[in-house]
Amino acid sequence: MGNTSEVSIIISFVAGILTFLSPCVLPLFPSYITYITGRSFEDQKASGPSSNIKRITAAHSLFFILGFSIVFILMGITFAYLGSFFGIKRILLERIGGVLIILFGLHISGLFSIKALNLDKRLVYNRKKIGYLSSILIGMAFAVGWTPCVGPILSSILIYASTLESLPRAIVLLVFYSLGLGVPFFIASLAINQFLFIFNRFKAFMKFVPIVTGTFLVIIGVLLFTGQFSRLSGIFA
Repeated sequence: MGNTSEVSIIISFVAGILTFLSPCVLPLFPSYITYITGRSFEDQKASGPSSNIKRITAAHSLFFILGFSIVFILMGITFAYLGSFFGIKRILLERIGGVLIILFGLHISGLFSIKALNLDKRLVYNRKKIGYLSSILIGMAFAVGWTPCVGPILSSILIYASTLESLPRAIVLLVFYSLGLGVPFFIASLAINQFLFIFNRFKAFMKFVPIVTGTFLVIIGVLLFTGQFSRLSGIFA
């Protein structure tokens, strides 16, 4: 896959984790669990470590993760295809992409606001008892609808994917982004009480997450704009 993709995979995975920790995803985790399992959060807490409850929650969580992963990977394929279809030179894509990622980072950090990224398009899905298919659909709705949180970070990964000139590498990037978002979600879904304890401790630091995430994106944007991404890959290699 090449050295560049090794660093890109790490960055994509970290970007997924930062998405999970974002202030409008992490606090709503209990709601996601309630929605995809059909059981109230309090009921799940009261049930304790029941193997049956854990099995059901784990299965629904995996299908939810599969749902948003499908959408993210399809987006990655689209961006990679468009980058090659229009024949835009990689250097130009890196310059434009670097500027956009820097702007996304500054937006997330709160230094200024991009109104288009503040349009909340949450999709309301009327849950019916159709089994695990509903969890996949909810995951897909999550991927499409939560633009303020997912948008800037995901867009940064998609922009970089469009510069790779390789469809398989673009797919790998989005797979690892989905894993970065999905792994903590899955782990937390299996340890709800522990999640509550950690989350209550973490609340005081929530205000620093946008700053960390914004700084992370700005650094990536600068590296991409200046063409230093390959050099960074060489250092890791």
